[in-house]
Amino acid sequence: MNRHYTIRKLRDLALATVFLFGSVNAQAADQIGFVKSVSGDAFVITEGKSAKAKIGSPVYEGSLLKTAGGSSMGVTFKDETVMSFGPNTELVVDQYLFNPAQGKLKLNAKLAKGSLNYVSGVIAKMQPEVVSVNTPVGTIGVRGTQFVVAVEEE
Repeated sequence: MNRHYTIRKLRDLALATVFLFGSVNAQAADQIGFVKSVSGDAFVITEGKSAKAKIGSPVYEGSLLKTAGGSSMGVTFKDETVMSFGPNTELVVDQYLFNPAQGKLKLNAKLAKGSLNYVSGVIAKMQPEVVSVNTPVGTIGVRGTQFVVAVEEE
């Protein structure tokens, strides 16, 4: 398949997504994703307010996503990035920009502890260099479509 054709298709998909989400209210415009699955005790903590995660719970830039022992959670972002968290995980979504029409794309997260299974969405497919996951010992730059990482507590 032609590389230019593939990039054009991804851009068309991104623009369609922007138009689809463009009609939501102002508060929902700040929402960057939602909880897709949850098992056990998991939480979305935003601006110091903790809410038990349930399917459909909103995720915002700056949200701390946290799972307890024996628990898991899956989150889907506006660009179709999927992150799945194992037990005892803490991840903060530091930055998230998804405005492909203006060329504004970025996903930066910090995994403090636990495990993460990451599957790339439109942002990483269009501009892989703007996606990173920071850990206490290094930064993962996303150049592929999927990775798994675990951060153990000291």
